[in-house]
Order: sequence, then structure tokens, then C-alpha cells
Amino acid sequence: MLICSTLHIIDKVVIILTHHYGYLLKVLSGCMKASMDNALASMDLTSAQGHIMGYLAQRSQPPCSRDIEETFHMSHPTVSGLLSRLEKKDFIELRPDETDRRCKRIYVLPKGDELHETMNRVILDNEAQVVAGFSPEERELFTSLLLRAIDNMGASACIRKIKEESDT
Repeated sequence: MLICSTLHIIDKVVIILTHHYGYLLKVLSGCMKASMDNALASMDLTSAQGHIMGYLAQRSQPPCSRDIEETFHMSHPTVSGLLSRLEKKDFIELRPDETDRRCKRIYVLPKGDELHETMNRVILDNEAQVVAGFSPEERELFTSLLLRAIDNMGASACIRKIKEESDT
């Protein structure tokens, strides 16, 4: 009887844990990342590298690696590793800034430019998969609720910064 009762409690704990928003968002994020990684594997890219290439394609001026650290909330070593691998694959070139030697400017090479359209398709396909079966109203509500949750967590300033950078 004790084993049965313990298993019942464990089942309840698992159900409770799997219905926490953080857990559900983490599962969704992991599924989206895996889907992106799978779609980008043929181009020898990871989802993180793909996101960086998408960010670079939207910039009118070559950003510094520091900009990527701030935009994606990544550490310097992580960004350095990602950029180094993108450079080895001839997607980008890193050059010192002419006025600030501490800043490495990121220039997209022709191979990286060719990637932009493919990346957009992969991202749109991935997002379409997330909301498959949603009505247009549900899609709008889903987006609205996600943005409100992000705002509730105090991330509105971060989103504004990302939007401002993509608008320039």
C-alpha cells in the first residue's frame, strides 16, 4: 500500500511540475531549437549561429561582437566561440574597428548573404509549426500573451532595444 501511495504522490508531483509555465516554455523552446538545428544541419549551422546570422542580415552597419552579447544575453566566451565558428565556415569576417581596437566589427561575407533567405524560410516554417491549428485570433492572442508575460518579467526594455536595433 505504501508503494502505491508513494507512486501516486510522485505522479501528482510530475503532473504539477510539467504544468508550470517555466517548464512548458522550456519544452517549447527546446522543441523549436531542435527543429531549427535539424533544418540548419544541411548548411552546417546551429540554431544559435542561425539566429546570429539573421540578426546580422538585418543590420545596416556591421555590429561589434559586444552588440551580440547584449542583444542575445550571451557571455563573451559564448559569442566569441559562435563568431569564430561562423568565420571558419566563411559566413562572416571579423575586423578590428578603425577607432576602437577593443571592438571587432562583424562583416557578412557573400556566403552569409546567400543564407538570409533560407534562414527566413526556416524561421517562418518553425513558427508556423508552433501555431499549427491555431485560428488567426488564437495566433494573435498567443503572441499577445507571450509579450505580456515577457513584459511582466521586466523584459520590455530588452525587447524595445532589440526592436530599435532591427529598425535601424
